[in-house]
Amino acid sequence: MFDDAKNKQILSTHVPEDRVVNVKSFLRVIGNVLRHIIPNINIDMKGGSGHIDAFDDQTNLSADDGALDALQKICCELPSKYVPITEPPLSAAKAHIHTATYWIISSVVVCARQITGVVGMRHESTKLTSEALELSYLAHKISCIHEYLHSQLRLCEELKKDKKLMEAFEDFKRTVDTPQVDNLKILRDIFCKEQNLLNPDKTEVYINVLRRKYVLLLISNLDISQEEIRVLELVYKERVSSGHNYEILWLPIVDRIPRNDDYLRKFSDQKLIMPWYTLTHQFSIKPAVIKYIREVWGFVKKPIAVTLNPQGKVLCTNALNMMWIWRNSAFPFSIGKEEGLWKDKPSTLELLVRRLEPNLPTWVSQEKVVCFYGGVKMEWIESFTTKTKEVAEALDTGLEMVYVGKKNARELNMWDTKAQQRKTNATDGIMQELKTFLGFDDSKNGWAMFYNGSGEMMKANGQKVLKSMKSSDQWEKSAKQTGFIPALRKHLEENPGDNHCTRLILPGNDDRIPEKVQCAECSRPMELHFLYRCCVK
Repeated sequence: MFDDAKNKQILSTHVPEDRVVNVKSFLRVIGNVLRHIIPNINIDMKGGSGHIDAFDDQTNLSADDGALDALQKICCELPSKYVPITEPPLSAAKAHIHTATYWIISSVVVCARQITGVVGMRHESTKLTSEALELSYLAHKISCIHEYLHSQLRLCEELKKDKKLMEAFEDFKRTVDTPQVDNLKILRDIFCKEQNLLNPDKTEVYINVLRRKYVLLLISNLDISQEEIRVLELVYKERVSSGHNYEILWLPIVDRIPRNDDYLRKFSDQKLIMPWYTLTHQFSIKPAVIKYIREVWGFVKKPIAVTLNPQGKVLCTNALNMMWIWRNSAFPFSIGKEEGLWKDKPSTLELLVRRLEPNLPTWVSQEKVVCFYGGVKMEWIESFTTKTKEVAEALDTGLEMVYVGKKNARELNMWDTKAQQRKTNATDGIMQELKTFLGFDDSKNGWAMFYNGSGEMMKANGQKVLKSMKSSDQWEKSAKQTGFIPALRKHLEENPGDNHCTRLILPGNDDRIPEKVQCAECSRPMELHFLYRCCVK
């Protein structure tokens, strides 16, 4: 394509004069000459039968035209702060500009010579074999130059696009990090242009309605589940009665790729069922902001809620978990507020069963023993519930049993919010209780927890507690003296069993999985395994 000999010849005979020359007019002249070659031949040969094979198609013309277009963009449009002239790929393209120009001018000269010959023999049938071969060679040469320059041009455009994206990314980062008078600048900078929103009544409104309000940016893809929307809706609708004034704005993160009607329908359906502020168009968010959301706020796949105070300060990069756990008690959904709530709640029990069993306060006031249990094996569930009720009746102990199923979202949210605080060590009591619950949940043998409201609580896996119930005669006397829960706990401690196998399965969507986890039963380090699971429901 670019032969070294010709390159050296051009450089040796054309010494730069260090003058800046505007080549736009020069390129325009060359382009006009090439565009008029074929029409002029056709006009001059009207009425005659002559023809030249090399001009039967416009290969040479289109190749020259394309190469000129690439030359003009590289020479006149690209050099900028985004594409430095001294760095690849622009420097690589620039190194061949003189050679490309040489071959284009050569093509013009040969074409002009051909035109002159054709005009002089307009009434003769002529086939200029050597000239035709020369034009064919030049067409191939220019075509190769055209392809190369366009490949470099594409690389330059990609580099320019990437650098503009990084510039916009840094601008948005600077806006978020800089104290503001209100939250409007940050909210406006999220979108490509002045953005109107749909309010909870699905009426189009200006974004100014969110000015100086606490705003939670609900960030998700279009696959946010109905359950996640429903739980958040309950919290959102309770905010007024709780005396808290905040709004939620949904920011859907979608790829900028043309989608089919089903994709657009999903976007429309999702925003229709959301009782908070939504967007009018799914591609409204700037690419640089999406990059910031992924890299700084940590959005991957699971929904997150970023809290902005009335001045636009980010209070928490994911308040969703604390909203599901604490509801509006966590307002204004800041990291400091969440840490305070955890300190006030040293036990996970109330958090796990709150709103799960409305009769719990009544049972506690009646000094009953409450048994929460879970598992999937019906054989174990039937055996455990039957035997436990028999033991309680024999000991004349008031007992209520509540089946809570298998692992629930509240447990995982609690784990996630504690992991977000990087508190996964053995000294954190709440994390230890969570590991116990989650470990029991992931076993196939069920689990049980007994609670009486006076601070007494014990928990064990299903097989061990069922075995203890079947051997209740061994601790019946102790139960009448010290109580149901202390006696059962002592019996389990004195009969630990030969072995155990505790599994702890955590969601692996981000980097919050701890490197080391201790077993909830024996405190030994647990082995790390990878589990790939597909659960289609």
